[in-house]
Amino acid sequence: MDLKDQLKNLFPEHQEKEVEPSKETASLWLQDDPIICKYEKRKGKPITILEGYTGATEDFKALAKELKQKLSVGGSFKEDKIIIQGDYRDKIMEILKEKGFNVKRVGG
Repeated sequence: MDLKDQLKNLFPEHQEKEVEPSKETASLWLQDDPIICKYEKRKGKPITILEGYTGATEDFKALAKELKQKLSVGGSFKEDKIIIQGDYRDKIMEILKEKGFNVKRVGG
């Protein structure tokens, strides 16, 4: 007897609900051109920069917030660019590809 069966025995009137994707991720506009993911050093510290998103600015800000939360790092959104503290190009590219974006790696 697994955990779901035990829970059904304890709460027979409970019905499982389907989980819907969050409205932030569902409403992002996917584009044909790739988002450019590049690496720089500013004042001796590594940063990852994402640029080239052609959708709404609010969507890009929501994407920046989600990336910062998933990676547990700091960052900012300035001049239509997402700036993430640290070198997280590989992880960011995986996350964006899962969401359906085309991503191009630039620099190193």
